[in-house]
Amino acid sequence: MAETIAFIPARYASSRFPGKPLARIHGQPMFWHVYTRTKQCPLIDQVWLATDDARIEQAAQALHVPVIMTSPDHASGTDRVLEAARTLCPAPESIIVNVQGDEPALHPAMLGELLAPFEHAQTQVSTLACPLAAHEAASADRVKVVRA
Repeated sequence: MAETIAFIPARYASSRFPGKPLARIHGQPMFWHVYTRTKQCPLIDQVWLATDDARIEQAAQALHVPVIMTSPDHASGTDRVLEAARTLCPAPESIIVNVQGDEPALHPAMLGELLAPFEHAQTQVSTLACPLAAHEAASADRVKVVRA
């Protein structure tokens, strides 16, 4: 499999929870939990935090988490990951993983499931999804996946 690089987008200016990446969970910022769990996946070669905020950058550096500064003008975390990937300039065949920065309970095995389809050369995109309860499916705050 090609080199696999995970990026964790981390934005301080969240409208619903400002400063969420720095929220403390068991004494560590949320992004640190996501980073350490992502690092535990043996299929991922590099993990980077992508942020536009100096506070997050400083916290990442203090914890020895690799960080790439990005523009504050991105509309989504995916846009932030794209900029970070372009900054890093990985090989064209590299696999880029967008790991949600607000998933501190992410299990490393889930990332393995996400990457398994890339064992086949024709795979270009993979995503994880799970069933939603009816009230979650009606929420504008939940991303949905439609299965064929």
